[in-house]
Amino acid sequence: MIYTNILQIDDDSDDCELFMEALQAVSSAVYMGINDPVEALSKLNAKDINPDIIFLDLNMPVMSGIELLVELKKQKQLKDIPVVIFSTSQLEEIERATKDLGAHDYISKPNNFNELKAILRKYTQE
Repeated sequence: MIYTNILQIDDDSDDCELFMEALQAVSSAVYMGINDPVEALSKLNAKDINPDIIFLDLNMPVMSGIELLVELKKQKQLKDIPVVIFSTSQLEEIERATKDLGAHDYISKPNNFNELKAILRKYTQE
């Protein structure tokens, strides 16, 4: 599926900036980055934002990506939005656990810009 309205939830603003630059290099998709998972959940519930896919980091303060994933999948109006875990963690048990909780996909953050562009191209181009 081709996604045109992308939300990234990640507490690392540098990671968000790199993600946005890679996305802009391969797509005309609309991008929004939110560094605070609690704020993201609030905006999603209020329908202030309406992404067609969410890229979610796992390791965040206050609310972890797993906690946020659980909350998203509990909400009737949010549970069908595909969530891609986008994390530095490469542990198979964490990948399996997030997919069991309803994550659409699990991607380990790549080490270079071209790899990131290739990943994003899969979600934004036919």
